[in-house]
Amino acid sequence: MRVLADLREGDHRLTRWVASWQSTCVRRALPAVEETAEHTKLWWGAAVALSTAGWRGRRAAAAGVASMAVAELASNCVLKQVWNRRRPPKEWISHEEVHHRPDSSSFPSGHTAAGVAFSAAVAGVWPWAGAVCAVPAVMVATERVHTGAHYPSDVAVGTVVGLAAAALVHRAPRLTARMLL
Repeated sequence: MRVLADLREGDHRLTRWVASWQSTCVRRALPAVEETAEHTKLWWGAAVALSTAGWRGRRAAAAGVASMAVAELASNCVLKQVWNRRRPPKEWISHEEVHHRPDSSSFPSGHTAAGVAFSAAVAGVWPWAGAVCAVPAVMVATERVHTGAHYPSDVAVGTVVGLAAAALVHRAPRLTARMLL
């Protein structure tokens, strides 16, 4: 299984590289964004803000929240239960944030799935707002690797889960209409 060995090696190298970032901006901005994203607070706050921007904002917020819920369900209630993956070894992380990691399965990144799902769904309704939401979503995904909470492959699969959730929510009304007709 050379592919799995290559994936493990890539995870190892990329995790060590991202964890080694010493920039003051990185050390302050990433944890701050992740803290606001904890328990999806950031995305709920964005939904409230979008809801004040007229019908398009309300539609974007509803799509974002629905997609986030689907992504959270898929990542945290299904995939994490099926694949119980340990967090990256502490030795790979070159700073003190490594001690503040969850005990749950590493695979996939639920934070990433939620942020990507919300941002992608918002972008489907209101592209400019979705692009704005994508910035903190990328920062959260990066922070998850930087602190050793996730392997890069966990974040990649979380991204796929988030995109799939947004696509499903986007197509759900048409699929439901087809089934009813």
